[in-house]
Amino acid sequence: MSQDSLKIENALPAFAKIKIGWFSFSCCEDNTIVMTEIMNDHWEEWKKMFDFRHARVLKSHNVLDELDAAFIEGAIASSEQEHMLKEVREKSKKLVAVGSCAIVGMPAGQRNTFNEAQQAEIDFLVARFGALPKVLKVSDVVKVDADVPGCPMEPAKFLEVVSTVVKELRG
Repeated sequence: MSQDSLKIENALPAFAKIKIGWFSFSCCEDNTIVMTEIMNDHWEEWKKMFDFRHARVLKSHNVLDELDAAFIEGAIASSEQEHMLKEVREKSKKLVAVGSCAIVGMPAGQRNTFNEAQQAEIDFLVARFGALPKVLKVSDVVKVDADVPGCPMEPAKFLEVVSTVVKELRG
């Protein structure tokens, strides 16, 4: 390595890896599948840039500590999920809602539109599983910094949002 290239390399900012969390709540997890497919094309750059702290689909030992960015897939259907989402938000600098269930609460929240007779048919399930009276979109519970629409999400839009989040975190 030449002396000039060493000076340039040392002048570049040394960025710590961005701590990422990927969380799935009430949904079909189609966005998790799309995200892992996207990783096939971006793994070499992402492994240098991201520290996946919490992503059940990627690892068996997950940590929920300080996160730079949390990606939330799915609607919130129980008190337990609501509590977990609030904890994720508290520990995250940026929170991104991913997919229709997270952004609008549907289709996971179809029961929110049930008439009285339909609701009566599922009341025992709502009680058995400790579900909330209504399924909530993520922004009903916490502040959302960005979103990626779709069911499933569009890969190009996801990459656009990831790029924006990285730029915002790195200033």
